[in-house]
Amino acid sequence: MADITRVSAADAQKLLGEGYTYVDVRSEPEFAAGHPAGAYNVPLMHMGGGGMTPNPRFVEVMRARFPLSSKLVLGCKGGNRSLRAANMLLGEGYASVVDQRAGWDGARDAFGAVTEPGWSASGLAVENGEPEGRSYVALAK
Repeated sequence: MADITRVSAADAQKLLGEGYTYVDVRSEPEFAAGHPAGAYNVPLMHMGGGGMTPNPRFVEVMRARFPLSSKLVLGCKGGNRSLRAANMLLGEGYASVVDQRAGWDGARDAFGAVTEPGWSASGLAVENGEPEGRSYVALAK
């Protein structure tokens, strides 16, 4: 595993002001229900059939939309999928990948208690739906 920079939601927002792009790696329904304002959706996993299945096109879609020189902040629900996605992208040659460690909902301990608030609880800009040009449907074309 590569050394991955992991930041809070507030630090992730600061990075967006410095030219980083937020990529939400949650499933399409999770993204549509609410996401950081301006985020793109490229799911690491798809929801369906009562569970989650890997998105076989994750790296392909990322490479098609974001050059290797892109500065990216990755986020998910609680920090696990985005950390896995960050490792995958670093392995593909991306150099500027940061993980938003508490994701959308927040990081939790083994008992389910929030240990760090996520984006949605941090008072940061949010939006919902499938924004034109930033939804997975648009990016996967």
